[in-house]
Amino acid sequence: MGAAGQVVACFHCGESLPRLPVWLDVDDRPQAFCCHGCAAAADWIRQAALNDYYRLRSVAGARVDELPDLSSWDRDDLLGEHAVPVAGGLEITLLTDGMRCAACAWLIDRALHGEPGVLDVGANAVTGRIRIVWDPAATRLSSLLARLAMLGYRPYLATGAARERERVAEQRRWLMRLGVAGLGAMQTMMFSEALYLDFGHHMAGATRDFFRWVALLVATPVVFYAGWPFLQGCWRELRQRHPGMDTLIAVSTLLAYLASVVETLRGGAQVWYDAATMFVFLLLTARLLEQRARRIASAQVDALARARPMLAVKEQADGHRVTVPVASLVAGDIACVAVGDVVPVDGTLLDAHASFEEALLTGEARPVSRAQGAAIYAGTTCRETPARILATQVGSATRLSHLTRLVEQAQSQRPPLARVADRIGQVFVAVLIVLAVVVYVLWRLHDPTRAFEVTLSLLVVSCPCALSLAVPAALAASHGALARMGVLSVRSGSLEHLARTTDVVFDKTGTLTSVQLAVDEVRAFDGFDPALAMQIAAALEQDSRHPMAEAFANQATSLQVEGMREVTGQGVMGCVDGRDWRLGRASFAGARDDDGQLWLGDGERVVARFCIQESLRPHAAETITALRKLGLRIHLASGDGAGAVVRLKRLFSLEDARARQSSEDKLALVRALQAQGRVVAMIGDGLNDAPVLAGADVSVAMGDGASLAQRAADMVLTSPSLLRIPAAIRLAGRTRHVIRQNFAWAVGYNLLALPLAISGHVTPALAALGMALSSLTVTANALRLMRHSKAGPAS
Repeated sequence: MGAAGQVVACFHCGESLPRLPVWLDVDDRPQAFCCHGCAAAADWIRQAALNDYYRLRSVAGARVDELPDLSSWDRDDLLGEHAVPVAGGLEITLLTDGMRCAACAWLIDRALHGEPGVLDVGANAVTGRIRIVWDPAATRLSSLLARLAMLGYRPYLATGAARERERVAEQRRWLMRLGVAGLGAMQTMMFSEALYLDFGHHMAGATRDFFRWVALLVATPVVFYAGWPFLQGCWRELRQRHPGMDTLIAVSTLLAYLASVVETLRGGAQVWYDAATMFVFLLLTARLLEQRARRIASAQVDALARARPMLAVKEQADGHRVTVPVASLVAGDIACVAVGDVVPVDGTLLDAHASFEEALLTGEARPVSRAQGAAIYAGTTCRETPARILATQVGSATRLSHLTRLVEQAQSQRPPLARVADRIGQVFVAVLIVLAVVVYVLWRLHDPTRAFEVTLSLLVVSCPCALSLAVPAALAASHGALARMGVLSVRSGSLEHLARTTDVVFDKTGTLTSVQLAVDEVRAFDGFDPALAMQIAAALEQDSRHPMAEAFANQATSLQVEGMREVTGQGVMGCVDGRDWRLGRASFAGARDDDGQLWLGDGERVVARFCIQESLRPHAAETITALRKLGLRIHLASGDGAGAVVRLKRLFSLEDARARQSSEDKLALVRALQAQGRVVAMIGDGLNDAPVLAGADVSVAMGDGASLAQRAADMVLTSPSLLRIPAAIRLAGRTRHVIRQNFAWAVGYNLLALPLAISGHVTPALAALGMALSSLTVTANALRLMRHSKAGPAS
C-alpha cells in the first residue's frame, strides 16, 4: 500500500475509504480502514499472530458491520433441533456468506481453535459452511459466533445439517481410502522397482520372496479397504445383472491381486501388486476430483435448499418483538427483518420502501428496491434498511420451498443422454470381457509368459470411466451455470431439447409484458358505483395467481367471495354478497364482443370496464432480437384481444402473432409446429399455460407465475430478465458440443489404447495412468461450461 494520500480502499475489506479513515499499524506499517469494525478485526488478527491471512488471501475480506445480538443462538430449542451431541460436547453446522477464499477458511479454523471450549472446527470455502464442536460447559455458542462476526463472518443456520454431516463423513472416508491407496501404491512400486531392475536375475530367491510378501501385506488393505467402493459397486451391478464400470474395475484389480498372490505362493516369475494398487489409487483420485467438480457445479442449486433462516423476529400485537423459530410463524404474523438478515417468509412489505438482494432466487446480484405492498419472498436478503413483512406463505408453502422441491425432483432423475451412456457402457464392458478372454487365449498360444499381463493391461486401459463421465460431468457443470444465471432446470432432458430448439412460442401477459391497473380508467355503466366495482374485482382476484390479479393487489376490500373459480382463458367467477359475478373477457362477463379489456358483469350484462395498462418486461425487445440471431422463429400466442397483440406484433416485427388463444389453441399451435418437424420451446407463466408447457418439446415457466405452470415446465426462470432465455439456449448448445467432445475423446482414446494393449505395448501400470488421465480430461473439459454462467445485462 502506498502513501497516505494514495490509499483508496480499506486494508481489511477493500471497500472505499471515508473522508476520515481509521488508521492502524499492521506489521509496523500504517494501514487505513473504512470503519472501526474492520480496524478491530485487523488488530485482533495481528495480536493473535494470524497476519498470514492478509498474505494468503486472494480477495478482500467482508466488511465488519456492527455486531449483531447473537444471544438467541444459546436457546435450548434451537440447540436441541440443530446441534448434535458428540463426545465431549455439541456439534453444529453454520453457513456464512463472508467466506470468500481458502484464506478465510484458514483464518476461521485458527481463530476458533484459539477460543476456550472449542474441540474442533472445520471451515469449507467452497460451500461457505463452518462446523463447530464445542463444550457447552466451558463456553457459549454465542461467544464463538461473536468472534466470527467480529472478523466479518456473520453466521446463519444451515438447514440440511444431517445430510451435510453425512456428506462430510463420506468425504473423509474417501480421503482416508485415498491416503491408504497412495501410501500402498508408493510402497509396492518401490518393491516392484527393485524386482524390475534385477535384469540379470542376480537377486537371491529369499530376497525376492521377501519383497513379494511385503508387497502382498501392503497391497491387501489397498485392494480390500481403499478399493471397497469399487468392489461394492461390482457386487451391486452383478446382482442387478447390469455389468458396468465398477465391474470392470473390480475384476481388473482382483485379477492383478489374486494372480500375484498365486505367483507369490508358488514362487512364480512375476507379480502385479504395483498395477493393482496404482489402479485403485488413480481411480480414487479421479473419483474424488469428479465429486469435487460436481459439488462446485451444483453449489448454487444446493444453496437454494440450504440457506433458509431458522430464527425470525416476530412483532407481537402490542408492538414488542420476540425471537422465535421460523417454524412457529403462521400467515398473518409480522416478521421483522434486520439489515443483512434473510427473509423467513413470503409476504407483503409493510414499510414505505426497502431493498432486497434476490441473488438466491433470481441470479441478480444487485439489491432490488421494493415499495409498500410489494411481494417479498423467503430466501432474499434485506439490504440498506430494516423491513417489516406481513406473512402470507410460510414453511413449505413459500416460493423458496417450492423451487427447492422442483430442484430435488430434477436431481433425482437421470436424463436420457446419461441413460444412453450407461447402456453403451454396459455393452462395452460385456464386449471387452469377451475380447479379454480371446486375447488371453491368443497370447497363451503366442507367448504364455505375457498372456496374463497383456490381458490385464487390456482390461485396465479400456476401463470406460471417461465414457461414463462424458454426460454426467457436462450436465452437472451446465446445471450449475444455469442456476447461477437464474434458470433452474427441473426436468431431465430439458437441456438436450433446448439445444435443438427451432421455434419459440411466447405467452404475452406476465411473460413478455407485466400488467398495471390504471384506476382512473375504470368506467362504470348504468349508474353502478366505480368504487364498488373495484372492490368486487379485487375480491374476485385476491386468490387468483394469474398475472392480471396483480393489478388489484393494492386495492383494499372487505368483501368476501364464495365459490371462487377460474375459467381457463376466460376469467374468474364467484358469489359476492349473494350475487354471482364474473370478471374477465367481455363475452364471459356479459355476452358482449371482446375488445381486449377486463369487464365485470353477471354473465348477462356488464357493470364496469377496467382498462389495463401494460408495460414490457425488462429486456423483452433485446431477448427477441437475441433469439432471432440464434436462428430461431418467434411466435406469440396470447389470450388477450387483437388490439394488444397487434401492438406487440408491430413492436417486435413478429411474423406470427395470435390473439384470443385458449389453452387448446396454444397447444394446437405447438402440435402443428411439431408435426412439421420443428422443436418447440414454450415460454409462459399462467395457470392456463400449463397444458401447452407440458406439451412443448421444452418449456420455461416464469418464476413469479403460477405454481402449476412451474410444475408442468421443464425449466423455471427465476431471474426477472428474459435475456436469460437466449443465454440458456446458447449454454445448452455449448453443453451438447462438450458432450460430443467428451464422447469423441472417450471413443478415440479407446480406439487408440486397445490396439496398443492387445499388441503388448502397454504395461498394467501405464494402462492405469492412461485410464485416469482420460477420465480427468473429460471432467476438466466439462468444467469449462462453468465459465459461461453470466447472461446479459443485469436487470
